[in-house]
Amino acid sequence: MTHPLANKHILLGVTGSIAAYKAADLASKLTQTGALVDVVLTESAVKFISLLTFQSVTGRKAYVDADLWGGEGHVTHIGLGHAAELVLIAPISANTLAKLAHGIGDNLLTVTVLASHCPLVLAPAMDVGMFGNPATQANVEILQQRGAIFIGPDEGHLASGLVGRGRFVEPPQILEQVRYLMSRGGPLAGRKVVVTAGGTQEPIDPVRLITNRSSGKQGTAVAQAALDAGAEVTLVSTPTGLAVPAGAKLVCVKTAQEMLDAVLAEAADADVLIMAAAVADFRPIPAAQKLKKAAGIPQIQFEATADILAAVAERRAATGFPRRSIGFAAESQDLLQNAQSKLERKHLDLMVANDISAADAGFEVDTNRVVLLFPDGRQQPLPMQEKAGVAEAIVQQVIAWG
Repeated sequence: MTHPLANKHILLGVTGSIAAYKAADLASKLTQTGALVDVVLTESAVKFISLLTFQSVTGRKAYVDADLWGGEGHVTHIGLGHAAELVLIAPISANTLAKLAHGIGDNLLTVTVLASHCPLVLAPAMDVGMFGNPATQANVEILQQRGAIFIGPDEGHLASGLVGRGRFVEPPQILEQVRYLMSRGGPLAGRKVVVTAGGTQEPIDPVRLITNRSSGKQGTAVAQAALDAGAEVTLVSTPTGLAVPAGAKLVCVKTAQEMLDAVLAEAADADVLIMAAAVADFRPIPAAQKLKKAAGIPQIQFEATADILAAVAERRAATGFPRRSIGFAAESQDLLQNAQSKLERKHLDLMVANDISAADAGFEVDTNRVVLLFPDGRQQPLPMQEKAGVAEAIVQQVIAWG
């Protein structure tokens, strides 16, 4: 599955702001995804950063006002505007915001925006007073009403020494937002996919808990792959410390019971449920107060947790939702036998069998080696690869189901 930005024509506008230097990093990151990035700088932007910088990181010509009537066989702003599949102005100043809001085309960037027929994404960067000024806020509202999408600004320390809202959103975050926007309309557009991730946490007492070694990386990668395919994604996750993929709805849980409740609620109208989380099979009966060392070694009693996939199968038989269910089996022995048994018992459409005893696979690592098991007995071993690759293979199967 290719990156949603691969071979997409992105017009990156850069305006006069101290944050203009960060636009070079953004241009580089966009280019690394396979996007074709054309950069247009305003006269003020060139005072902060050079054309050569952008030409070096994109491998393409960067444009300034002098190119407005350039000799390329066409009127430059029309060619750039019509080619663009997304216009991203990052950073955008208060001045350029005002021009766009009122249809002023007095430089190459603004007339190119007027000539474009694609989504417009704006990442402001300015002082807190400038962004909060009623005139600027009115311009933001006008542009939003016309469909412009704003990324930021963030709260933080500003070039003036003040602290407030006006700080440029960091390039990796902008990239992820653009990735999400460009993935809409993919093969899973209009489908709801629910993904679980992480390891559940079961309290022993108010201080201690029992958990497992799941990092949440595989489940989060599956959520990202589903987003890249155009799906509407809900990520039901325990605390993992991982960034939530842009565009995903996050439902935070800790215990197996909380995950059960969240999954049943979210999967009630889902097209696909992908249970990548490592859910506790047993939980301690928690003590009301902290267990003390002086009392000796505690006798901890356990009880079974609810079987989430079994509950989902029962709900599915009654309502038809979720339409498809995918499970994971993390095993340290008898991988295929145990995974096949789970596939049949839980009435799954696909089982991802994961040998956690293998080096560089399973928990706490960035790679994985799995076998896909199907209800008809087919087995599809996947090679050792990044967890993102495993996630893409799973989502490709969802796409194949139609």
